[in-house]
Amino acid sequence: MEKLEKYRQIIREILTDHAITNDPEIECQIIFDTEHDHYQILDIGWQGLNRIYACYIHFDLKDGKIWIQHNMTENDLGKELVARGVPSSDIILGLHPPYKRPYTDYGVA
Repeated sequence: MEKLEKYRQIIREILTDHAITNDPEIECQIIFDTEHDHYQILDIGWQGLNRIYACYIHFDLKDGKIWIQHNMTENDLGKELVARGVPSSDIILGLHPPYKRPYTDYGVA
């Protein structure tokens, strides 16, 4: 399997595993934009009078690497990617500023 297609599949699996809501008023949407390689989990709905619109996980594929752009879960998404066979050098923590990335166990872009 081509590397990018493999990464797309791994991202889909991770997002599907994390797409859970226990509130019937909240819709959990999984976004797979395979044309532009953007992947997200969104919660959308209402809690009483409060509008809920939240992105919990956001991955991008850029230049053959998986960018973790946003993670509002308690899970270590980098470790989940590595456990599924992604080399740590192909994981970029986009949610960290560029000056911090060399001090992580992941790639630098």
